[in-house]
Amino acid sequence: MSFVVAPPPTVAVPVAGGGAFPVHRIYCVGRNYVEHAQEMGFSGREPPFFFMKPADAAVPVVDGETGRIEYPSLTGNLHHEIELVVAIGMGGRDIKAADAARHIWGYAVGLDMTRRDLQNEMKKQGRPWCIGKAFEQAAPIGPIVPIASTGELTHGAITLAVNGQPRQKGDLKELIWNVNEIIEHLSAAWTLQPGDLIFTGTPAGVAAVTRGDVMEGRVEGLPELRVAVA
Repeated sequence: MSFVVAPPPTVAVPVAGGGAFPVHRIYCVGRNYVEHAQEMGFSGREPPFFFMKPADAAVPVVDGETGRIEYPSLTGNLHHEIELVVAIGMGGRDIKAADAARHIWGYAVGLDMTRRDLQNEMKKQGRPWCIGKAFEQAAPIGPIVPIASTGELTHGAITLAVNGQPRQKGDLKELIWNVNEIIEHLSAAWTLQPGDLIFTGTPAGVAAVTRGDVMEGRVEGLPELRVAVA
């Protein structure tokens, strides 16, 4: 086949120990920690809901380096959301939670960057809020560590600091819907594919960053993710 324009390059996330993970789709889970749900005006264990970011929203960051994102257009309220990211290695549909772990290739630390003012305005109007979530460089992500090295990540600290000051703090055990349950619900709606990334939700403490800020995200057992806002 002869393309009439050059096909886009494959977005690839570095893998701890070598190699790269090609990104197919990016799924995100909304309001999946109780305290974050409360700070956003909700409570309880509501059914999980999902939104998506384009694959090229990912900003791969090499271990030990500081990634860089540009402050996006149209917003004056850019928020950080630190998250555990699950990398899917084997696809499937209607995957049961009991079988979900064998579909996981590995884990990484990610940031779900959000143009909060635009998201809130779209919510008020009852319109889709893709403009608040699915923009360029909206998904910085650190190296993926194979599940063979980590085992299943079901607990452990998840934190974010900005310019050395703590902002977000939680534990993976506080997920309203755990990783295996997320995969079960998600795969009922979409056929998961190798290369899919799942951002699993953020703990409380989301807040704004501005130009010049440096974010340091950590999930226990995974390489740190460090990202500067240009």
